[in-house]
Amino acid sequence: MARRSESVEPEIIVKRGKPAAVIIPLDQYQDMLERLEDADDLKALERMRKKTLRFRKLDDILKEVRRSV
Repeated sequence: MARRSESVEPEIIVKRGKPAAVIIPLDQYQDMLERLEDADDLKALERMRKKTLRFRKLDDILKEVRRSV
């Protein structure tokens, strides 16, 4: 099993004297992506909660689905 490399410092790639990229361990990158996705999901949930709930009858939804198939 692979060990988490949390203690590894990021490596900064410099181009023309300015930082251009960062190399980080894959597990840290994946953790960052998950956190970004979670933050995006929370924002979407907040937007949904602000909208008024609209209920529809199941029969109406099924008719609409059958028409689109």
